[in-house]
Amino acid sequence: MSCHQRSASLPSIPHSTESKVDVELQGLKGCISSPSVTVDTMHDGLRRLRDIYVCIEEVMSLPSNQVGLSLPLQRKMVEEELDRSLVLVDLCNAMQENLAELKMSMQELQLALKRGDDASIQLKIESFVRLTKKVQKPFKKITASKATGEDCRMVRLLAEAREMAIFLLESASRVLPKQIEVTNGSRWSLVSKRFHKRRVVCEEARLQVLERSMADLENGIESLFRRLIQSRVSLLNILSS
Repeated sequence: MSCHQRSASLPSIPHSTESKVDVELQGLKGCISSPSVTVDTMHDGLRRLRDIYVCIEEVMSLPSNQVGLSLPLQRKMVEEELDRSLVLVDLCNAMQENLAELKMSMQELQLALKRGDDASIQLKIESFVRLTKKVQKPFKKITASKATGEDCRMVRLLAEAREMAIFLLESASRVLPKQIEVTNGSRWSLVSKRFHKRRVVCEEARLQVLERSMADLENGIESLFRRLIQSRVSLLNILSS
């Protein structure tokens, strides 16, 4: 499947659905592990992951799975996975906040470019670079946590989707500095010491394209966040029924 194609609809047959989710997760990992990934690739990956969560919810709703949760061991594993998923919810929040800061910084840089103020441009570039590094900080605090036991199919799917979501968000945080062409930690390759009208217009256009890509990424993370919350609500309802 192409990295820029939407996931195909998954069948409702239990075992086929689970197998298809496994295939989709593996395909998604291969896509976002490519050295040629961009912010747009990550946005597409978020859409695909959101669709995978929709299918996992279909597995949750199967009577056999809901009955299975009455077993103490499976119930305990689901509760543990609910706790682990809070890390992903927090990551989505942090990424949205950091992307909002980056967009504001980018807008300030565009204004500095229009004014042609060299000193201000350099300061805005340095601020922008610092913010790109800030996006990666939340991932340094994460420790690996995988669900144990293959007895509960639902927990296995949720755990694999959670791990994929963390991997995708972390990959996006690494792609951002490359996408904006940061070099040597404090310089930006798009900006030269000598400015002239044509170059400034070109730089502004590239910044606007990147700004739109980042807005798409932010919207994708927000959509995934809402799906995660819905998934948690569905699980809690099953446990309380």
